[in-house]
Amino acid sequence: MQAVTFSEFRGPISLSDVPEPECPADGAVIEVRATGLCRSDWHGWQGHDADIKDLPHVPGHEFAGVVAEVGCEVRHWKAGDQVTMPFVAGCGRCVECAAGHPQVCDDQFQPGFTAWGSFAQRVAVRYADFNLIRLPEELDFATAASLGCRMATSYRAVTAQGQLHPGEWVAVHGCGGVGLAAVAIAAALGGRPIAVDIRDKPLELARKLGAEHTLNAGEVDDVPAAIRQLTGRGADLSLDALGSRVTATNSILSLRKRGRHVQVGLLAGDQANPPLPMGPVVANELEIVGSHGLAARSYPELLDLVVTGRLPAAKLVTRTLALSQAPAALETLNDFGEVGVAVVTDLGS
Repeated sequence: MQAVTFSEFRGPISLSDVPEPECPADGAVIEVRATGLCRSDWHGWQGHDADIKDLPHVPGHEFAGVVAEVGCEVRHWKAGDQVTMPFVAGCGRCVECAAGHPQVCDDQFQPGFTAWGSFAQRVAVRYADFNLIRLPEELDFATAASLGCRMATSYRAVTAQGQLHPGEWVAVHGCGGVGLAAVAIAAALGGRPIAVDIRDKPLELARKLGAEHTLNAGEVDDVPAAIRQLTGRGADLSLDALGSRVTATNSILSLRKRGRHVQVGLLAGDQANPPLPMGPVVANELEIVGSHGLAARSYPELLDLVVTGRLPAAKLVTRTLALSQAPAALETLNDFGEVGVAVVTDLGS
């Protein structure tokens, strides 16, 4: 089969012929019908993710498709089922999974990181009974694939970790795929989103997705002060959806007293372990939490928002492309030229 591969970190990415995946006893082989390009894949190619241990490697972690084969231990799925799965797949057996938190599973499976991923015609996954999610008939594969990382991560960040209540101000710092998803989810749930970015085109899309205000950080001297002016006292909830020292700091300083900061964007490379303004955190009793993925059991709530039209997820898919175009697109993901989500929908035959 054909797949996108790299044999060294930061090295060439190419479309290659690779062996067919073997089906794990507790897993399945999925015929990929759509797979999204995410900046996390770029981080993996750069060598920022310690889970990628063996090269060559096939990236890709947000996908939708059709079950081609199931392992001998799988009881709830069969060939022909249309499915997606979280990019963090819990084992279903460890302490964290038993406590209802498989998104931080001790033995998690991550397609595209702990194993070969979905930039391929077929992908093998583990823990199928615990993680596969049946797709509603109304949902097309491209939109379903766009949910797998950015939309799902943002949903948990806004709801479970951010504890959004209707009418609250939500500042979203960084309007890539995660940030735009957070804007749309916050608006769908009755929040009042403020979108922040340094590019006008993502801010324009943010307004279409429900942002009440937008701020171009390249044209504003003091982003936290601008947010406090718009809201009266600061955001109730603020998310760093990019992952940088500047956006993390601005997010914390944008909050009202007893406000909530959620770190969603990955702080990697030279942006890792930034100094943060802990003085205001203590003085104003601010909350700081992280957010990582979404458990499969929480997907029905997200899918319901999408299929009922309250959450316009399809609007985030702004470009579709062929698998042969994925290597070039992956290499440029850190240039931030993409607006919205790009999805590979032509996987070849």
